Amino acid sequence: MQVACLFHSKYKSSHSSSYEKNGKSAAIQYGTGSISGFFSKDSVKLGDLVVKGQDFIEATKEPGITFLAAKFDGILGLGFQEISVGDAVPVWYNMVEQGLVPEPVFSFWLNRNADEGEGGELVFGGVDATHFKGEHTYVPVTQKGYWQFDMGEVLIGDKTTGFCDNGCAAIADSGTSLLAGPTAIVTQINQAIGAAGVMSQQCKTLVDQYGKSIIEMLLSETQPEKVCSQMKLCTFDGSHDTSMIIESVVDKNNGKSSGVHDEMCTLCEMAVVWMQNQIKRNETEDQIINYVDQLCERIPSPMGESGVDCNSLSSMPHIAFTIGGKTFDLSPEEYVLKVGEGAAAQCISGFTALDVAPPRGPLWILGDIFMGKYHTVFDYGKLRVGFAEAV
Repeated sequence: MQVACLFHSKYKSSHSSSYEKNGKSAAIQYGTGSISGFFSKDSVKLGDLVVKGQDFIEATKEPGITFLAAKFDGILGLGFQEISVGDAVPVWYNMVEQGLVPEPVFSFWLNRNADEGEGGELVFGGVDATHFKGEHTYVPVTQKGYWQFDMGEVLIGDKTTGFCDNGCAAIADSGTSLLAGPTAIVTQINQAIGAAGVMSQQCKTLVDQYGKSIIEMLLSETQPEKVCSQMKLCTFDGSHDTSMIIESVVDKNNGKSSGVHDEMCTLCEMAVVWMQNQIKRNETEDQIINYVDQLCERIPSPMGESGVDCNSLSSMPHIAFTIGGKTFDLSPEEYVLKVGEGAAAQCISGFTALDVAPPRGPLWILGDIFMGKYHTVFDYGKLRVGFAEAV
């Protein structure tokens, strides 16, 4: 059994009287992670609705850490059948076909207030008028697969970037946390909001907080491999015998994540190596700190995330998109993700680079950062997508 299965609810066909065997193999590659398994058929319950004879994939392999750390037990695809694996009929199609919904529309409200208990609402068969104000602006679906439509301009502050002069394609996607777009324009946005690679920023923070102490310890002949554990930045004593995945699982069960801790440990160990080399060259403390700080700037972020200074939100520009002739604006508070509290809080830019080649691209993915601000209607009957300000 896969490790991820140990921490999630599982489906057992032997416990179901409505199960129908299929057995055809299937695999899906996602933006992060992948799954493989085989097709089965059974009834699927969503809220009070029961969808009969639904094809789905029983996932038997989930390599990597993505699904291990995930809070969810499965993935409910709401795209068009054109992109479904094995041409399986999506659950939404069957809901409409079986007359389970009053109208062929589903809509999303994502609650951006983390202090409230309700994370959001997905309505099958209509919209909840209490979660938006004004009218929805609708644009037609231009390509069935994802919910794709034509987008107008991208604005930084009130200035046009000119990138979408010849039009840009976009998709609305609740399964993408951030807002993804072509590298050229996302780099421009991140430069305008003062974002730097997350790992670079963490590295600089480490050097700022612990740099002098690391140098002192190395000069006092502390064993280099023990410096980071003595500073409580690593949980082991210079020997990587603990698998990070197992460690993450253990910490997950204890209710805490070890992701940031692992990164700080890795960065600390890198800084020790860099500083050691500089000490051997008899460089001064300031020269060493300066040198390591420069190296920090060159560290690429593993997933392309960029960090911003939590204290400079008020001076950052608004970023806006024109859709259907209307401007949809995002303030810094809306496009920056804040992780953690107080002095330990980290702020991450909601914009990440993704290059999709023509003719499909360039493509923007308006993920949860955008859908959190704008209530989104997926109108299957009229093949259109609508946005209105969420409340």
